[in-house]
Amino acid sequence: MSGTGGASDGLPAWLVPVVEASGRISVDELTRFAPPADGTPRRGAVLMLFADTDADGEGEILLTERAHHMRSHPGQVSFPGGTIDPGETAIEAALREAEEEIALDPTSIEVFGELPELWLPPSNFAVTPVLGWWRERGEVGIASPDEVHEIHHVPISELLDPEHRITVRHPSGWLGPGFLIGAERDVILWGFTAGIIARLFDFLDWTTPWDAGRVRDLPAYMLQGDPTPGHDLRPHTRLGE
Repeated sequence: MSGTGGASDGLPAWLVPVVEASGRISVDELTRFAPPADGTPRRGAVLMLFADTDADGEGEILLTERAHHMRSHPGQVSFPGGTIDPGETAIEAALREAEEEIALDPTSIEVFGELPELWLPPSNFAVTPVLGWWRERGEVGIASPDEVHEIHHVPISELLDPEHRITVRHPSGWLGPGFLIGAERDVILWGFTAGIIARLFDFLDWTTPWDAGRVRDLPAYMLQGDPTPGHDLRPHTRLGE
């Protein structure tokens, strides 16, 4: 995961496998839910932003923690993103939303790929993950406190650390992949975003063995107004266990 030389197009070497994967990975390798061919889902985009904050060759992913007072998914960790407005592309929407949420300068981002469009059945949302490299590393901050509680710069090495991997349990019995992030490892990354990260790492063969039997219940503040999750991206999610 370390190293900065030898990458094509000026990207760091550790990011090259992600670039290559973006052109090969299929919907089925990321999710059980492809957008229905005859449906009319709402469309959205998220920005999966890779960076090297300290220029030490260790990659990181930028994530946001939703405001805790939100009626939908309070406190959930996610990629910046939102609805694609009329006339926008997925790339344009992802960059715009990131600028609106955390004041990310879109001109500092080099978009190098997209993952397949993924469907969230409960909300009938079809979401395109846009992959970007933060080439001109600048400052970000909470531009929309109504939406964002915190910004997390999470080293990829920490996401791969088995000690930071958990299985998340919703009161409904839903189980899915999770990560412990934050300075105190007290913030749970789960749901749609955790699923994308976990399945991409699996595809890249970056995942190291971890104890899936280490189960953590979601904290109460994340459950306010939250319906039974239906957005797990892993194929072995178990309901009612």
